[in-house]
Order: sequence, then C-alpha cells, then structure tokens
Amino acid sequence: MSEKKTDRRTLKTRRAICDAFAELLSEKELQKITVQEIADKADVNRVTFYKHYLDVYDLYDKIEEEILVELGILILQLDELRSEEFFSCLIKYISENKSVFGMMFSHNSTNKLREKFSKLMEGLFRKLISEQKDRKLNDERIEYLSCYRAQGCIAIVEKWVQSGYSESENFIVKILADLDQNTENLIFKE
Repeated sequence: MSEKKTDRRTLKTRRAICDAFAELLSEKELQKITVQEIADKADVNRVTFYKHYLDVYDLYDKIEEEILVELGILILQLDELRSEEFFSCLIKYISENKSVFGMMFSHNSTNKLREKFSKLMEGLFRKLISEQKDRKLNDERIEYLSCYRAQGCIAIVEKWVQSGYSESENFIVKILADLDQNTENLIFKE
C-alpha cells in the first residue's frame, strides 16, 4: 500500500519537475536553464531533482523519449480510426500535456522533439498512402505528399499551442480533419 503512495508521489514530483522545466524553456534557451531554477520552480530541492535526472539535458531527453513513445502509439491508431476520431485523440493528448507541447513549440527549444514528431507523422502518412495506393514506400510523390500532410497538421497544432490554446479543442479537431480529408482527396485524385 505504501508502495503505491510512493509511486504516486514520485509521479507527482516528476510531473512538477517536467512542468517547471517546460515553463522555463518557454522563457529561455535550454543551455541557460539550471537545475536550481527547475528545482525552485518545481518546489523541490536539488537532491530530489538528482534522484530522478542526471542534469537538465537528461531531463530533456527523458521527456522527449516519453512523449515520442506515447505519440508513436497514438499515431499508429490512425490506421484504425477515422480522421476526425484520430485528431480528436491527438488534440486531447496535447491538451493533457500542454506544458510539454509548449516546450516542443517554444522558440527556445532545440526543435529536436518537433522534428521527431514530424518524422513520426510523415512516416505514418507515407505508410497509409502506400497501402491505400498499393505503391512502394519510396515513391517520390508519396514522400512529398506525406511531408505536406504532416507539416500541415503540425503547423495547425503549433499555431494553436503558441496562441495559448485560444480556440476550442473541437474547433482544432474540425480544422485538422477537414484539411486532412481535403489533402487525402488530392492524393487519391490522380
């Protein structure tokens, strides 16, 4: 029983550290953030920070790894969901992780996470188009259309995140689903 409390407390501490880090990253460059600043903002001491992470870069890498795994699993569901359902799940996930996505699309970010998110989306769209068009994955048209489709989706998400989530989730889902459907119509028009 006390083990569950420890796990919950550990998760809460890690979440506080990650949120503090994400907030700091929206204010300043990664290399200028210190462990002390993160600890102060998260209301933990430095020793607690070091129980979970080696340094600021380790924290960034762990956040990146966790988000990419979760996004990868979510994105794979597009095979099984209609466009609007998929984007609804994606936007809900982003809403539940606002600080991380704020970090991802921050001007102070290294853009590594954004680039990897982009590659995940492009890979998924390339796979879907290839399967639906019965072509090989290296077809140049598919490469360009997948890039366009992924970058369009990410641009909408980025604008929404940078606007402070000013529009409703339903509004963003509808825009993404409509644009994706129009892109899909273009792809299969040939």
